[in-house]
Amino acid sequence: SLGNGAMMAVGGYGAALTLNNLNTPIWFAFLMAIVTASLFGALLGTAAARLSGPYLAGTTLALAVGLPAIANQFSFLGGEPGLLFDVGFPPERFGDEFTQYKWFFWIACFVALIALFITSNILSSRFGRTWRGIRGNSLAAELCGVNSSAMKVLAFTVSSGLAGLAGAVLAMTISLVAPGAYGLALSFALVTGAVLAGISSLPGVVLGAFILVVIPEISVALADRLGDADKLNNYLPGLIVSVLLILSVIFTPNGPGENLRKHLHKKSAH
Repeated sequence: SLGNGAMMAVGGYGAALTLNNLNTPIWFAFLMAIVTASLFGALLGTAAARLSGPYLAGTTLALAVGLPAIANQFSFLGGEPGLLFDVGFPPERFGDEFTQYKWFFWIACFVALIALFITSNILSSRFGRTWRGIRGNSLAAELCGVNSSAMKVLAFTVSSGLAGLAGAVLAMTISLVAPGAYGLALSFALVTGAVLAGISSLPGVVLGAFILVVIPEISVALADRLGDADKLNNYLPGLIVSVLLILSVIFTPNGPGENLRKHLHKKSAH
């Protein structure tokens, strides 16, 4: 799927509207981000359940391009400037040295741990085993009595809910929900992180996320050395992501991380 950036936008806007209009606690805004994105994911999954390969990629790519831009057309979504996402300052009991950035950091870590725990349990359940079977050979799975269409819809729903939660965390970090924060480049970056680290294990997902965080820092360092930092900082991260994705698809279709895991597994077996 190339539409996770769009699902992050849905979750971010859902959380922002909840927080701004209902003045709810941050945890409830995050919950609404999951619910909103999951509903959109279920609708997308229903429409795309019978698609696969380039057809599925094209459908989700269109979603990634079009959905964030729709926010420009509705005033209650803030238009191009977007909506503020203010979770306030940390509780006073943490002391004056506990800054807002530390507050954001610990909230993000807590959310990430919960997401990893839930995802790990889902993947180890019969649903996870069924998804792996469909990914390996959908025809064989259907011959075994698996309703692949229904399972694809469920996969889209769960994936979209997690993406929506991530979108709300991103909105909290930048204190804003705007179309520009969830553009096509974000969707490609997410795919690149997954491809580089391999998508068959949660540690690979964590490594992919780490790579995505490091790339902008590398871009800043390179831009400072090459000069004209402002212009390079706008384009260099996207260029690095694109080059890594192309090289990975050409030389290691399963991802360097996946190939490394298989090599280590064979080595330990001998």
